[in-house]
Amino acid sequence: MTSRITVRPATEDDVGLILSLIGRLAAYEKLSDAMVGSESALRDHLFGARRYAEANIAELDGEAVGYALFFHTYSTFLTKPGIWLEDLFVMPEARGKGLGKALLAGLAATAVERGCGRLEWSVLDWNEPSIAFYRGLGATPVDGWTSYRMTGGPLQALATSANAPG
Repeated sequence: MTSRITVRPATEDDVGLILSLIGRLAAYEKLSDAMVGSESALRDHLFGARRYAEANIAELDGEAVGYALFFHTYSTFLTKPGIWLEDLFVMPEARGKGLGKALLAGLAATAVERGCGRLEWSVLDWNEPSIAFYRGLGATPVDGWTSYRMTGGPLQALATSANAPG
């Protein structure tokens, strides 16, 4: 019997599932201690008055086994919107069945439909299975760019300086 793969937009009823899958992704990436989000914040950010992100759910024979969470970016060089894939995760027992490709293909279709010039994401350097998967789909690394992040105290300090007399 052939398995049936479906990809659908997440609904508000999926918030607990998505948070659970985020936890599984954090564990896979050895970053469980960094996961401090809540179901209520996720619900608000995905389905509240201002939606910061969107998610798609991958199902195998009707059972949710993966997700993609994404949001829009903007390229000034292209003068077009883009899509940033924040998370792509398929549960280990469901890998190798085409779910990751289905999630990315659906996201690529969304990007094309919305007139986006790019679909981008990051991958941890050590994650060779994912790197091989992405390269197999035709994705290429963006050489010459280094990502930066500001959180916690430095973020607060810089924000505070915006209101300080200059």
